[in-house]
Amino acid sequence: MAVTLRTLQQCKLDGKKFSVLTAYDATFSHQISSAGIDVMLIGDSLGMVLQGHDSTLPVTTADIAYHTAAVARGNQGALIMADLPFMTAATPERALDAAHTLMAAGANMVKLEGAGWLADTIGILKRNGVPVCAHLGLTPQSVNAFGGYRVQGREADAAKKMIADAKALEAAGADVLLLECVPRAVTAELVAAVGIPVIGIGAGPECDGQVLVMHDMLGVTVGKTARFVKNFMDGQDNINAAFKAYDEAVKSGNFPASEHCF
Repeated sequence: MAVTLRTLQQCKLDGKKFSVLTAYDATFSHQISSAGIDVMLIGDSLGMVLQGHDSTLPVTTADIAYHTAAVARGNQGALIMADLPFMTAATPERALDAAHTLMAAGANMVKLEGAGWLADTIGILKRNGVPVCAHLGLTPQSVNAFGGYRVQGREADAAKKMIADAKALEAAGADVLLLECVPRAVTAELVAAVGIPVIGIGAGPECDGQVLVMHDMLGVTVGKTARFVKNFMDGQDNINAAFKAYDEAVKSGNFPASEHCF
């Protein structure tokens, strides 16, 4: 059966983990979804791993739509989530236009980066039938404002604000949250404070789901490997086996381990 938003919500209720992985084309989409991965994310990470940029900022809605359509053609039942690129959530009107393009291309949900200020935009998207994942913590589109890729929520005030933002976005209609590079203790408090599924990347095993960039988990990262990454190709004979190993590790609670957390 196809994975839907209700599937993720039931995982949250039942205390079961779900797996998320980025995907960018039909061939890998088929392999990833056939391996049992629950959600495929067409991330603006494609700007770095596919296009060779040093950040996600140059990625356009047209880029994401092109890859979303390709992933949709190869999909074998996973839920498809697509990123709203840099500045497309700056106004509700721009977010609506971008979301329309991505949903028409085959997405089942959109993801947008920001904080509590996104509440109005999320409410408008929801009223128009667009499921939303809100991305908190280290939001790569704000790399210049952060002064680099830095863990977020280390200070007590920042952690308190992040949890308040999560509650506000849930109240506005967010269906899922994604936390990136957040201390494990903050994650545990935030996950307990909301009733919607929380996906983590570098945010600890307390999250309901985990996501990695496909290239990272296959061990083909260019440059420094992030702390939260594990190479699932190690000990495997083929890529499909690596995808299955990742899925099993997430759902059993074996990944992420303490060495992948902040």
